[in-house]
This record gives sequence, structure tokens and C-alpha cells, in this order.
Amino acid sequence: MQKSMHIRIGGFRKGAAGLALFLLLASIQVAFGHGGMEHVMGTISKVSAQSVTVETTAKKMVEVGLDSKTKYTRNGKKALAGDLKVGDRVMIEAKEVNEKLVAETVKLGSVTSSSEHGDHSKK
Repeated sequence: MQKSMHIRIGGFRKGAAGLALFLLLASIQVAFGHGGMEHVMGTISKVSAQSVTVETTAKKMVEVGLDSKTKYTRNGKKALAGDLKVGDRVMIEAKEVNEKLVAETVKLGSVTSSSEHGDHSKK
């Protein structure tokens, strides 16, 4: 009887470790995509002509370079680099170039401003 208890406990430990690993991997916001691409998802916190900084849901800041080859879309339609605004939700597919991320595609989501969503700072 003790031996079967030990096996169950060992199996539980392995199962719990596997679940913990799965949850950790699922929570990472900068992930390797297909063909060596990385996905960066979150909210734009800073934007310039050369790069965009994204705050992930894990509160990690990730800077991604922009170049003349970067393609932009919003709701499936072509967009421009000038359409990037602080507060926009984005999903970026990027590749590593000289140890830095450079965007190949930037998909813009909907913008939520305090005027559209209401000002929650006042009570």
C-alpha cells in the first residue's frame, strides 16, 4: 500500500511541475513564433520613427525597431507607421537583427481613450 501511495505522490509531483511549466510558458508575452520570428503583444508605451516600445501584460518593456520593410495593419486594412499611437494595443512579429528585434509586421488593435471609456480617476 505504501508503494502505491509513493507512486501517486510522485505522479502528482510530476503533474504539478508540468502544469507549472505550462503556465509559465503560457504567460510569457514575448514568444518565439514560426520561422524564428518572435511575437510581441501588449500596449504601446513609446513610439518614434525608429522604434516602438511595448508594455506587455507582464509589465515588461520590449523595444522593437521599425524599418522601411515593416508592414502595418489595423483591423485587416493597410495602415501607416504614423498611425502608431501610445495606448494602442499591438501584436508585432519581429526578427532578431544584430541582437535587436526589428518588426516585420505590426497589427494595431482598437484604441481605448479615457474619453471613449469614461474617466475612472474621479469618484
